[in-house]
Amino acid sequence: MSAKLCKLFVGGLNVETTEHGLRTYFEQYGTLTDCVVVMNQQLGRSRCFGFITYSTPEEADAAMAVKPHVVEGNNVELKRAIAREDANNPDILANVKKIFVGGVKDHIEPENLTEYFSQFGVVEKAEIISDKQTGRKRGFGFVFFEDTDSATKAVLTKYHTINGNKVEVKKALTKQEMSTGGRGGRGRGRGMQNYGGGRGGGGYGAGYDDTFDAEVGKSALCITKSTALQFSSLVWKSKFFF
Repeated sequence: MSAKLCKLFVGGLNVETTEHGLRTYFEQYGTLTDCVVVMNQQLGRSRCFGFITYSTPEEADAAMAVKPHVVEGNNVELKRAIAREDANNPDILANVKKIFVGGVKDHIEPENLTEYFSQFGVVEKAEIISDKQTGRKRGFGFVFFEDTDSATKAVLTKYHTINGNKVEVKKALTKQEMSTGGRGGRGRGRGMQNYGGGRGGGGYGAGYDDTFDAEVGKSALCITKSTALQFSSLVWKSKFFF
């Protein structure tokens, strides 16, 4: 589980930023075990995003807690790296603070959920749902975090064990969010359904969608200060994965 919490996506990099530049900036928050700027092999230039992996989840959390991040003149976006198999999974991608906890046995109380899930961030409250007529527990509950990143950290691992009870967790979505694939009205940027790249190992892959290059790479330029806002409105509303 901890390995998933160490890897972060960095978007909006300067076209000139190298792995050395990326590493130099983010090492101020901890030790990096891996750092990669994803390249467009055909054009021989950066795709303006990359991945960094810290040695501990605490170091990744320290980097995530800082805003903004300005790397070589560009205000970059830092997100949790999402595994390729979860690329279209609203249970992972939804931008919500509330998670669903299923398979909860009768001996589990709300305070047990609060205590356990506090390892992922500040828990505002936890509840276990009971039948209104009989008062019997229905076997599931909800945890409300203070921020969306904490909820994402919790659901990166599907199954958790709490006081000997194996439970399943996922983002808690409203009916509207479920009907829109968990987007919550925010949407995914065009060309983001196969956003990959990298060294071909450790979860990185080649399958980067060509639509992104068609929209952004026609001029063989990446995001710069002058185009940052336009690019942000087009793409950065989406979630990113490796």
